[in-house]
Amino acid sequence: MTALTARYSSSPETAMEADLARLRPVRDAVGFVETLDRLIANELTEDFWTITLPNNLATSAGQGPSLYGYYAALNLLDARVLFSKLKVSELLDPASRGKRAAVERHHLFPKNYLRRIGIEGTYNTNQIANFALVEWPDNANISDTPPSGYFPTYARRLTPQELTQMRYWHGLPQGWENLPYDQFLEVRRKHIASVVKDAFLRLSAQQPLASVPAGTAALDAAS
Repeated sequence: MTALTARYSSSPETAMEADLARLRPVRDAVGFVETLDRLIANELTEDFWTITLPNNLATSAGQGPSLYGYYAALNLLDARVLFSKLKVSELLDPASRGKRAAVERHHLFPKNYLRRIGIEGTYNTNQIANFALVEWPDNANISDTPPSGYFPTYARRLTPQELTQMRYWHGLPQGWENLPYDQFLEVRRKHIASVVKDAFLRLSAQQPLASVPAGTAALDAAS
């Protein structure tokens, strides 16, 4: 929770002192856990998952708590890299790195394609929601091909069940490759936030260890 919300990044001493003050009256383990649970519940409300986190993802910053929270979620959910049989955790392992990183951040809507349709500027093209982790050969092969051109081809690598799982992990709604770019970004931010929430609930043992949470179909319907 502290990493996802950057709780101690601004005035950390003040924030830490306030949290310690909440714990001083606690006299046993049960009270300690209850205090922490109450603190987390106050921060990670339903509005945080549906409004705050999607809004925090509306950035082109290459680093930040929301992006790292998503990568942590992919690791926790045992996710595979887009279009790949290999796990995110395997390819992000520093021990697997050579001259070129095994996994790269791929523009789902390639920058040169966006320029051709009149969308330019780093803030617009490098939105967090426009990136997905792929193996570097796939990133090179896709190049400037629009998503409507490459996604059907790469999707055929996967079984229907694998494709459903892949779309869930990577926050890709049904028909995303044909959406207008701005609409795609808005929808995918919500999907990413849902994946992060699912991982958090798994971490806190609030839901069973299912492969694809039941909310996936509902997200598609909402899209």
